[in-house]
Amino acid sequence: MIPADQAKPARVQRNWSTSIGKGGEKLVSLRTTRTVVASLLAALGLLGAACAGRREGGSSPSSDPELARRGNIEVTARLLEIPEKAIFQRPLYNYATVLKYQVLEVHRGNVKGQTIYVGHYNPSKPRAEAADPRVPDLGGNLKSFRAGEVHRMALEGSMVDRFTGGILNKYAGEDTDPIYWAVWTDLVR
Repeated sequence: MIPADQAKPARVQRNWSTSIGKGGEKLVSLRTTRTVVASLLAALGLLGAACAGRREGGSSPSSDPELARRGNIEVTARLLEIPEKAIFQRPLYNYATVLKYQVLEVHRGNVKGQTIYVGHYNPSKPRAEAADPRVPDLGGNLKSFRAGEVHRMALEGSMVDRFTGGILNKYAGEDTDPIYWAVWTDLVR
């Protein structure tokens, strides 16, 4: 018998995790390999489901159902600037102004390029108050336009096909074709 102070602890062999191969190398067991493969397949499945949802138009759902009901294009875009005197208040003058946006995401339809130009009717008014008998189909939660803000908008393809009133386009010297027509504009918070 070996005295207790000289005894070595019993060595536990764990065949389920690793084993020793011919050259002394450690080999991973079949059980561990199955667990790793199953975890990877589950992760790929979740990733695939997320990507499929984006392709089917499920990307970034809006809390405002009006965005999905209006226009034939829906985008999230950053307002790049507001040109000097592009937005002004005149009580008896209703006009549209053209503003420049950087597209961050297209949710529905297609736009030409990453920079787009969008016409907004009565831009000095909150979007919920911008409509009138001449242009009745407008709205949104945006209170006022500020450069740098992100807007989610429902757009129509061409402003000139939908609006025949006064248009203030400070970008007339640039290639602004097409100028999209905003029918619903929400501030992204």
